[in-house]
Amino acid sequence: MSRPKRKDKPYTFNEVAEIAGVCTMTVSRVMRGKSYVSEKTRQRVLDAANELGYVHNRIAGSLASAHSSQIAVIIPSLKNIVFPELLDGITDVLDNTNYQAIIGVTDYDLERERDLIHSMIAWRPAGIILTNASHHQDVHRLLSKVSIPIVETMELTRKPIDMCVGIDHRRAGAGMARYLLKKGYRKFGYLGSDHSFDQTAGKRFEGFSDTVEKNEGSIEVKLTVPEQSGIKLGRNNIAQILDNHPDVEVVYFSNDAVAAGAMMFCLAENIRIPEDLAIASFSGLEIADAMPLAITTTLSPRYDMGKISAEHLMQRLEGETPPAIKNAGFKLRIGQTT
Repeated sequence: MSRPKRKDKPYTFNEVAEIAGVCTMTVSRVMRGKSYVSEKTRQRVLDAANELGYVHNRIAGSLASAHSSQIAVIIPSLKNIVFPELLDGITDVLDNTNYQAIIGVTDYDLERERDLIHSMIAWRPAGIILTNASHHQDVHRLLSKVSIPIVETMELTRKPIDMCVGIDHRRAGAGMARYLLKKGYRKFGYLGSDHSFDQTAGKRFEGFSDTVEKNEGSIEVKLTVPEQSGIKLGRNNIAQILDNHPDVEVVYFSNDAVAAGAMMFCLAENIRIPEDLAIASFSGLEIADAMPLAITTTLSPRYDMGKISAEHLMQRLEGETPPAIKNAGFKLRIGQTT
């Protein structure tokens, strides 16, 4: 599989100046934030830099001999336990090297991710680890032109910017649907955060719903809430599904925290699980096993994905050639809720 064409060396002032039709001194003044450049010229230089994917090297500007030992790691959230587990895998590898992780948090905002990436590469990190494979369009253009190794993790993609380590979320959703259909369930509900927040959950639901509908099942209700996944989301919203769709036999949740919240509501309301309502989920979080009834879920190897991502990045920095695409796999764990 061919990779996107990547420039061996960073672009220079000369190349930006050529595109913008100005001298290199003008480019230097713009990049250093000097005020004695007209707004029209400044914008022309910035447009040229954006076209090339050029980012000003702040380290070189302050200390020409500096060499970055930073690895930029950008994640959606620190509130969701899945991402600290990913970070554990990354830092366990980096602890045995001379590199350190610098963490950026996007709050599930692709524009914020773009801005963080732009800011971080201005300090010339040795490599970048990004979470998932959906990014702002500017990110692809920018990162395809830098000369450092990049790993997209937690989600598989056939066309990574450079490398990817993850799982196929559509297949994960489809696998859970096949298991539930085999158990005899036919009327399904879904509850999770809005898929504009959690795009991988959206891909799991696509795989889940497609499989259900192709096998004589039906999605009776899909409820997504415009907030991040968590216990409160499940506890506060499961009643809406149960009240409005009493025929639902099983609810598939975006992750284990949401499922755990829904279970708390059901136990408080004397709703029997799985007799009155079956519950299935995704993640393999500790809370799924710690609930009064172990939740049927899909195990996602978050720590391993972080570890492998960091290992592949280190291998590239040492001149080796790890695989461009690594499937970390997933497993179904049958609990007491189905």
